[in-house]
Amino acid sequence: MKTSLGIWAFGPMVTRFVPGGYQPEHANEPTAVKVHRAVEGLGDLMDDYEFHYPAELSPDNLDDVRAALGGHGIYTVCSGLHLDSRFGKGGLTALDDSVRAEALRLNREAAELACEVGAHMIIWPGGEGYNYPFQVPYGEVWSRLIDGIADAAEVLAKGNRFLFLEHKNSEPAMKIHMGNVGMTLHVIHKLRARGIDNVKVNMDWQHLIMNGENLGEYVGLLAAEGLLGHQHANSGWGTFDDDNMVGATAFMETLELALELRRAGYGENGERLGFDLYPYTEDAVAAVRRSVLQWRFIDSVAARIDEPALRAAQQRKDAVAAYELVYAALEG
Repeated sequence: MKTSLGIWAFGPMVTRFVPGGYQPEHANEPTAVKVHRAVEGLGDLMDDYEFHYPAELSPDNLDDVRAALGGHGIYTVCSGLHLDSRFGKGGLTALDDSVRAEALRLNREAAELACEVGAHMIIWPGGEGYNYPFQVPYGEVWSRLIDGIADAAEVLAKGNRFLFLEHKNSEPAMKIHMGNVGMTLHVIHKLRARGIDNVKVNMDWQHLIMNGENLGEYVGLLAAEGLLGHQHANSGWGTFDDDNMVGATAFMETLELALELRRAGYGENGERLGFDLYPYTEDAVAAVRRSVLQWRFIDSVAARIDEPALRAAQQRKDAVAAYELVYAALEG
């Protein structure tokens, strides 16, 4: 399976408590410099890279970034509305039509850039939500959200590109509208009713873990619906979007996910395992490298599980027999 990496893993690692970041030496680095550090440090461990528009990638720096990529690809262009203070109370869901028009324009430009460079697009609507009860008219903002997503999807369809939707329950909006897989599927089915069928799901593992959504189950569900679009690999404690190294926590859930990805044939049609990491106090190259290597170990264990025997155990819903097979694979 080919890999991709969100270039934000090489940033200054800002938090609301340390606005300058735990690694402030990288605060003013141009994207091309970040890419050069990543490519030099990771080499062939990473096939492609992912960028937010316009903060990390735009027509203004595209040539410099491509030169720094040194032959590696651009796999996704991600909506960057959540990085823009103008959209603190929503962009696609803004009730001020002039603010919303600007958000729509930026997302269309991101979609156009994705088509130009042969990438797909991710919309993670992290700023589309609310912080208090009674703050928003839910029906109206949901209508605006779906219309705004449709607007970008239609641009991408003209370039035969996919839009990947990524949910999360909280942060930066305390309550993000598209907060779980079910809400994401609701959006996709509303778009399908309009004839828009180039929209799939990007599974950010920690976002699911935060919701108590089991990784393997959702791989199986989405694969059965033809909606398994992309993966953002990471881990965390389950209460916040830690974006820790793959396999650092939730090990068994990640192992089951690896098995289900194999069952689904994920990667056989060019899908990537995208790494979405935020190594607050760790060396970025080392943390990403460790994530790739730990994923390879986890995937190798999944490959050693006796699949016919596991399926037989699962037909009986026999958890004891299933774990005998899993631990036999862990023993090698």
